[in-house]
Amino acid sequence: MNGSPLVLEPVFRLGPVPITEPVLVTWAIMALLVALSVAVTRKLSLQPSRGQAALELFVDTLNGQIRDTMQADPGPFRALIGTIFAYVLVANCSALVPGIEPPTAHLETDAALALIVLGATFYFGIRTRGTWGYLKTFAEPTWVMIPLNIVEQFTRTFSLIVRLFGNIMSGVFIVGIILSLAGLLVPIPLMALDLLTGAVQAYIFAVLSMVFIGAAVADQQPGQPAGGGQPRGKS
Repeated sequence: MNGSPLVLEPVFRLGPVPITEPVLVTWAIMALLVALSVAVTRKLSLQPSRGQAALELFVDTLNGQIRDTMQADPGPFRALIGTIFAYVLVANCSALVPGIEPPTAHLETDAALALIVLGATFYFGIRTRGTWGYLKTFAEPTWVMIPLNIVEQFTRTFSLIVRLFGNIMSGVFIVGIILSLAGLLVPIPLMALDLLTGAVQAYIFAVLSMVFIGAAVADQQPGQPAGGGQPRGKS
């Protein structure tokens, strides 16, 4: 890395808004993912091309993971979880491009991703249970747990930030040091390991996002009324 991951110099400014390198790389990744999505989905057919077959395999795998992890219909969550996984994966692997620092090696990007997950947790929790029904979950199993349950929401968010930042930043940092000391070819095995680490971290981040959102919608599906299901005490 060229400098401290905690200090970012703006590349340019849009009025009063500084645009840093992680923002530019993020925009490039977003453009790449949108272009790939348009290219693959533009001509869908019953006899899929290789790109369509790969996309269908990805969607089927994602649906299965959501069902297994969240015990819920994957429909309402597929776009969010799939986008998070795809972005984090490509962002992590962008370290292999010479001169590019992955956005996920910077706290600002990881904090933004974690806040998206936190916001999604609140959104889906309120959507499935209703506002009052969701707020009551903070008093489970007893009202004494309210402060701890509130703190838990933010500590989970902080853990997402630290886990992703620490793993990606350390990998880029180590490869950069060895590259500067040993030359071009020696770090290639470490770069392959860094690629594997990036894929694993993208998977972990997506799974943890499912776990946190799934806890907010436990035993309920989006579209069901809050408190849905059979009344208690009736068979």
